[in-house]
Amino acid sequence: MQLYLPIAEVSVNAFLILGLGGIVGFLSGMFGVGGGFLITPLLFFIGVPPAVAVATGANQVVASSISGVLAQLRRKGVDFAMGGVLLAGGVVGSAIGVWVFGVMTRLGQIDLFVQLSYVIFLGLIGAMMFQESVRSLLRSRKANAPIRRAHVHSWVHGLPFKMKFRASGLYISVIPPALIGAAVGFLSAIMGVGGGFILVPAMIYLLGMPTKVVIGTSLFQIIFVTSFTTVAHAVNS
Repeated sequence: MQLYLPIAEVSVNAFLILGLGGIVGFLSGMFGVGGGFLITPLLFFIGVPPAVAVATGANQVVASSISGVLAQLRRKGVDFAMGGVLLAGGVVGSAIGVWVFGVMTRLGQIDLFVQLSYVIFLGLIGAMMFQESVRSLLRSRKANAPIRRAHVHSWVHGLPFKMKFRASGLYISVIPPALIGAAVGFLSAIMGVGGGFILVPAMIYLLGMPTKVVIGTSLFQIIFVTSFTTVAHAVNS
């Protein structure tokens, strides 16, 4: 059954769209990612223009993240204080990203810009994951290899403006989570992603958050940042 999308000016299979949404929703609840890094490029492949796909992907991420965060709330897996700091940074980053998106649109280069952003960014992520996998494999083959801790104290913990995050059991500066939130907000505006695939590992390895609150906190931040991004794109389109 074909469904006509008037804004994108294309016809797509309705069941294909439903299937894509179901896959992204599953990933959202399982791994704490919004799924925009999948839904947006998949929309490219079925013929949706990149500029429309970015805003649509951000909108879809809101719905899938809400269902995921509700499940995490029942498990008390959300650190609202950390989520608030991430959200503050995310809104600023998203506003900058929407401005850059508008500039590229006026220059007539937005399609190329979005596609190159995906190629470069996901390529870098894939390369880093491959490198880490190789290192883990080599370590596992060494009989006396030391066990790597997920998080150790570093220069991040010496920064000022510290705040206690009770749900996470942390007392750290608000600067790192605010910067991480800003980076995720920027990506949300440019690429239509929720940013969970960056936010989750950053919260574990950089901030030292316990895994039990990472997924819920990530989804909490994603809901509001992608909502702001969606509205900002609609207003500036």
